[in-house]
Amino acid sequence: MRNLPRDLEAEITFLATEHGGRNSNLRSDYRGQFFYDGHDWDAIQSYPDIDEVHAGDTVKAYLAFASPDEHIGRLQPGKMFLVREGNRVVGYGKITRLLELEASAARCLRGRCR
Repeated sequence: MRNLPRDLEAEITFLATEHGGRNSNLRSDYRGQFFYDGHDWDAIQSYPDIDEVHAGDTVKAYLAFASPDEHIGRLQPGKMFLVREGNRVVGYGKITRLLELEASAARCLRGRCR
């Protein structure tokens, strides 16, 4: 797992396979699409407390955005989102804390996005 910024913390529930969820397990560095307000965004997920996530699990995750500057003023604790792979919903979540989002956005605006 790479040492990425923790732009935000979220609680994510991955759908069970029989409800349209993934057929395989995943690990930190998963890149499912973070979908909110009608748009998909690239975000890398990391899971601090577990090695592997299974369909049906609810986990604490940290997310690092590819374009953190696009999210300033748009995200807050309690905001709901979907985790998608293409058009397929594989999970849903809620932001629990904003962490390094503003610092990541400032780096990006200085030309040092991830």
